[in-house]
Amino acid sequence: MDSVLLHLPPLDPLRGFLAAARHLSFTLAADELCLSQSAISRQVQSLESALGTALFVRGVRSLSLTEAGTRLADAAEQWLTEYARLAGRLRTPERPTVTISAGVGISALWLVPQLSDFQAAHPDIEVRISTTNRVVDLLHEDIDLALRYCADRDAPAGAWRLFGDTLVPVAHPSVGTGLVLDRDTLPQQVLLDLDDARFPWLSWSPWLAANGLEAVRPRGRIRFNHYDQLIHAAASGQGLAIGRKEMMSSLFREGRLMPLGGDRHPMTGRGFWLVAAPGAPRPEARLFANWIRTVADHCRTPEDS
Repeated sequence: MDSVLLHLPPLDPLRGFLAAARHLSFTLAADELCLSQSAISRQVQSLESALGTALFVRGVRSLSLTEAGTRLADAAEQWLTEYARLAGRLRTPERPTVTISAGVGISALWLVPQLSDFQAAHPDIEVRISTTNRVVDLLHEDIDLALRYCADRDAPAGAWRLFGDTLVPVAHPSVGTGLVLDRDTLPQQVLLDLDDARFPWLSWSPWLAANGLEAVRPRGRIRFNHYDQLIHAAASGQGLAIGRKEMMSSLFREGRLMPLGGDRHPMTGRGFWLVAAPGAPRPEARLFANWIRTVADHCRTPEDS
């Protein structure tokens, strides 16, 4: 039987090539790998000979990648990084670890405050939270799960809808108890506003307009570009915020925030989703995913049912 392994180009020279591609210098590549410059040069020449194409353009005092070299460097970086991660795990067996990617807001306000319950039930499993607002590549970035906020129509196939996004004014009980926002009370309040064009519905303008209060001037406004900072300011009694009811569940239970009376606005067609990496999940990732779904069930509103 003909094996693809018999036709692979030499693998060891890939290290020298990749180091040279990173630095665009045989000298710096040699320093990184503790080899001589001539050894790096021989590795690259060996790989070029096996592939039948030049990988570098060699100038008098310069080195640059050819198109073939760029393609190989991009692919080799991914292959060897994954190989190094796996080798590290095999050499030093670790405790089972689950890595979850989550945006800054839902990580700080919803996931982290409840993690102690999971850790108490499963002390043998380590949880790593990768906080970012970008959409990560779960497979290639070594991430098991992700929490994503998106329109329902944009949810990836196989994703699990955790809960919706219902907007309601919130405040610390010392500020919000008995408060009804109207033309008489709004001028005495400080509004905490999100200054982020991507999420205009989390600012006060839509709510004030919907309630006929857009012309009423509050006592003051404080603007934030991070939603978690805004909510923590509200929880410390600094003013009123537009809260995301489902995300605020732990803050409501702890008495740090309360919803104010008045209209609540479900963000129709939008919600928070749990996404799993492709392939069969590891047992610890499946266990963590089931825990997240159970916790999310307690945050659902009738619109989510």
